[in-house]
Amino acid sequence: MITTGSAQRLLDGPGPATGAERFDAHLARLGPVPSHVARELIPSLEASGLLGRGGAGFPVGRKWRALAERRGGKAVVLANGAEGEPASHKDRILMASRPHLVLDGAILAADAIDADEIVFYVGMEHETATAAMRRAIEERRAEFRRTVRLVLAPIGYVAGEASAAVHYVNSGDARPMTTPPRVSERGVHGRPTLVQNVESLAYAALIARMGERWYRSAGREASRGTALVTVTGTGRNDGVREIELGTTVGDIAASAGIASSAVQAVVIGGYFGTWAPARAIWDLPLDPAILTTQDLTFGCGVIGLLSNGVCGVAATAQIVAYMAKESAGQCGPCLYGLRSLGEATTRVADGQGAPHELADIERWTRQIPGRGACHHPDGAVQLMTSALNVFGDEFVHHASTGRCSVTGNRIAAA
Repeated sequence: MITTGSAQRLLDGPGPATGAERFDAHLARLGPVPSHVARELIPSLEASGLLGRGGAGFPVGRKWRALAERRGGKAVVLANGAEGEPASHKDRILMASRPHLVLDGAILAADAIDADEIVFYVGMEHETATAAMRRAIEERRAEFRRTVRLVLAPIGYVAGEASAAVHYVNSGDARPMTTPPRVSERGVHGRPTLVQNVESLAYAALIARMGERWYRSAGREASRGTALVTVTGTGRNDGVREIELGTTVGDIAASAGIASSAVQAVVIGGYFGTWAPARAIWDLPLDPAILTTQDLTFGCGVIGLLSNGVCGVAATAQIVAYMAKESAGQCGPCLYGLRSLGEATTRVADGQGAPHELADIERWTRQIPGRGACHHPDGAVQLMTSALNVFGDEFVHHASTGRCSVTGNRIAAA
């Protein structure tokens, strides 16, 4: 479901049920990008405060400027729409309904940083989005004046990580690469590469038309603008919404008809995110700057509501087991650390874990961070650590009794 309103401007226009917006309709609704704007766009992006929407939240203008001020050689733009995060659907919805906004942003980025190639990197499982992007590229093939291609990203969580995306485009192997060098220095074809999430590019295309003041006119707290979020746990009202930054979890739940008394915890930021008790976060603004002060992360914009009747231990075990399976398998902390963490957490969730395994889990969450070849183990451990804080008593109950106090059931095998 996509909601609309005065602050929800990225997804204004025809609803998703009508399919991808065609180029002529896109131009009729928004008009062309001003021809002179590429030279002025980087300062405008910096002034807007637009943050990247791939998960890290790095300022978009600063990222573009670093590429634009490099010394010598043509660059590459990689528009990242892999979206391997299972709980997120925002990028595929955006590409399926507004492909030309993504194309506008990628073309502007290429002009701004002097790139002679654009790679659209789209998750192969997102078939509707892939078809929309492919058709949009063909509609505008004559205007690109540079090499443009669409690459299907393989299914997998790590495939969307920036260096993994570059590695796959170069060699067909979607594993993260060690740094240095960064992809901004040596990426696709060994050339400087701007890897930018498709939502970030779409916002850049609107800022190019309407300016930084337009973007900054939305936002309730420190961070300005709007953002796409994926809301889960509401039942039939799950889906993608565009919210004004600073909107609270309670605001989102109320719009879906969910009362605070029905929710025990919230996971924010997706599988790389953090759990928080519902009572502690209900009125907290969904603002990246404010969330950081609370040791939370906006991440990829997932807002997952865990109802009172669902076991937080079981929900966490499913996520950690998935993250262990999705390891790139190229370093010990992922290959052995996450696997052990996932297996132990699953045993506790199933009522088959011994009390000493909780000590093992806590020890591993201290030992794994910062030791991996990429940030994959760090993200999984961040979520696990927050789960121990929020569901600690239930973890102990599972391990000591073999029962789940949330469901009231005995879960250990007879």
